[in-house]
Amino acid sequence: MTGLGTTFDQAGAAPASSSRAASRAGTRERWRMGLEARALVLVTAVLMSVGLAVLFSASALVAVAADLPGYHYVLRQASGAAVGIVAFAVLAKLDAEMWRRLAWPAMIVSILLMIAVLFTPTVNGSSRHLFGGSLQPSELAKFAILVWTPMLLAKKGAAVRRIGKGLMPFAIVIGTLSLLAVQEPDYSVAMMFCLLTAVLLFVGGARIGHFVLFGALGLLLVGIQLSQSSYVRERIRSFVAGEQGESLNRSTSADQQYQSFVAVGSGGLIGVGFGQGNQQRGWLPLAQSDFIGSIVGEEFGFFGLAGITVLYALYGWLGFRIARNARSPFLTLVAVGLTFSTVFTAFIHLGVVIGLLPNTGLTLPFVSYGRSNLLLTLAMTGILVNIGSDRERVYGVSATDPSVAPVS
Repeated sequence: MTGLGTTFDQAGAAPASSSRAASRAGTRERWRMGLEARALVLVTAVLMSVGLAVLFSASALVAVAADLPGYHYVLRQASGAAVGIVAFAVLAKLDAEMWRRLAWPAMIVSILLMIAVLFTPTVNGSSRHLFGGSLQPSELAKFAILVWTPMLLAKKGAAVRRIGKGLMPFAIVIGTLSLLAVQEPDYSVAMMFCLLTAVLLFVGGARIGHFVLFGALGLLLVGIQLSQSSYVRERIRSFVAGEQGESLNRSTSADQQYQSFVAVGSGGLIGVGFGQGNQQRGWLPLAQSDFIGSIVGEEFGFFGLAGITVLYALYGWLGFRIARNARSPFLTLVAVGLTFSTVFTAFIHLGVVIGLLPNTGLTLPFVSYGRSNLLLTLAMTGILVNIGSDRERVYGVSATDPSVAPVS
C-alpha cells in the first residue's frame, strides 16, 4: 500500500532505503557554542566597542590636524571591524581542524610576503606594510606560526624531544621569519615570533634543555642586532636610567613614555571624562596606536585601566579553558597559541603605558588603530570560538516522524 507518496510493505513500515534517504534530507549538522565560547564572544564585543569609542577620542584631533575629517581613523577602523566580524562568523562555523592542512601554505605565503615588504618604501624608518598600508605581513606571519607550529608538533609527537629532526625544523623556519622581521626592522615582532614558538614548544613537550640552547642563541642574535640599532639601544638606555619619569633632562626617546605617565596620572581614579583628555592634542605621539592605553588611563582613570585589564584576563581564562577541552591535541595547541598571543600583547602594551616595560611598539588588541591587526585578532577569536564549540546533528521535520531512523 502507499501513504503520502511513500511505498510501505504489508507490515506498514517504510523500506530501509527510503528511511535513510528521508533521514538525510531531514537532518543537518551545525556547531553549538559552549559556555566558554559564548562568554568569549561577549568579551570580544565589549572590547571592540570600547576600542572604537576610545579610538575616536584619541584620533579625532590627529585627523583634523592632517586636514582630514575627525572621524577618519575610526571610520577606517570600523570598516576593518566589519570585515573582521564576517571573518569571525565564518571561521566560528568552520572546523578548525582544517588549519592542519593549511598550515604549510599559510607559512609559505607569510614568508613570501615578509620578503616582499622589504622592497617597499620605508615609513618612519621601517618597511612593514603592503598595498598602501592595508596589509601588514608580520601579522599574517604571526598567525601562520600559531597554526604551523602546532601542526608540526602534533605530527612529530615524541620526536620533538630530539634536537635534530625534532627542534631543528622549528629553528630554521621561525628563525627565517625572525630575521626577515629584523630587516624591516621590527624587533618587537621578531621577539614575539620566537616567544610564541617557545610557548608552543613548551606546551608540546620539548625538553627544557633545548630552550636553554635556543635561548642562548636567540639572545646572541638579539645582542648582535641591538648593537647595530642605535634607536633600540637608546630606548633601553633611557628606560634603565629612568629618564621616562623625569620632567627635565629626559632624552627624546623617553619623552613618549613620560607623556604617557602624565596622561595616566592626570586620569586619577575615574578619569577626566570621555573626549576631555589633553594628550591626544599632540603631546603624546601615536596616541591612537602604540599608546592608546594611555588615553584610556587619562579619560577613564584607574578604574578604566583596571576594567580593561580584567577583560583581557577574562579573555585569557576563557581561551585556556577552551584549550583544555579541545577536540584534539592539535586544537589544544592552537587554542593555547591564539589565547597567549592576544593576552600577552595586551599586557605588554599596558605594561609600557604605566612604565613597567620599555617601549616595544606593540598595539592593544581590539582597541589600537590598525585594520589588519583588528581583522586578524577577530579571525583568531573566531577560530577559538569554533574550538570551543561542539558539532551536533539537528533533525528537521523527519525528527518527529517515527518511521524515519536517524543516521548513525
